[in-house]
Amino acid sequence: MSNAQVFRSNALSELTSSIGVYALCDLDEQPIYVGQSVDGIRSRVRRHLTSARSDVIANRQIDVWEIAYVWAWPVQDMAQVEPLEAAIFNHYDAEQALMNGKSMHPSLYASDWPEKQVVQVIEETDRCLRLDPSQRLPRQIQQYNLLVDYILTVKDAAHLKRSLEAHFQRLVKYHQTFL
Repeated sequence: MSNAQVFRSNALSELTSSIGVYALCDLDEQPIYVGQSVDGIRSRVRRHLTSARSDVIANRQIDVWEIAYVWAWPVQDMAQVEPLEAAIFNHYDAEQALMNGKSMHPSLYASDWPEKQVVQVIEETDRCLRLDPSQRLPRQIQQYNLLVDYILTVKDAAHLKRSLEAHFQRLVKYHQTFL
C-alpha cells in the first residue's frame, strides 16, 4: 500500500460511521458531489474512493484524483437524511454545478443543518502539487473525454449529460487558470 493510500485510509477512519449526508470536495475544498448514506457515511465514502460499487466512479462522473476533502453531516433519524441531502445539494449546486447528475427538489430542512465534520483525505503537500494548472488541466480534459466516451458508447442519459456540463464548467475554469 502506498503512502497516499495509507494516509487516505487513516483519514477515512476518522470519518463518522453515522447515517447522514456527505460531500466529496475537490482540491479547492469545493463540493463536487453530495450524497447520502443510510448504512454509514464512512463505508459509503470508502466505496466511492476505492471505486468499489460506486456508480459515480464507474460512470466517469467523478475523478477520485480531485477529491481532497470529505464533509459529513451525521443525523440521528433516517427521516432527516433525504431532506438534508436535498438542502445541501441545492445550496452547493447553486454555487458551482455538482457532478451528481440529478437535481434534487429544495427542502424545508434547509435552515437547520447539523454540525459538519471535515476530513482531509490527501496529504497537504500532495494537494498543493495537484493544484498546479499543468497537472490539473490535463486531468480535467481526460475526465471530460472519459465521460463523453461513456455517454457515446455505453449510456446516453440526461443525468450523465448534466455531469458533463459540470465538468465543462470546471474545464473552462482550469483552462483560464492555465493561461
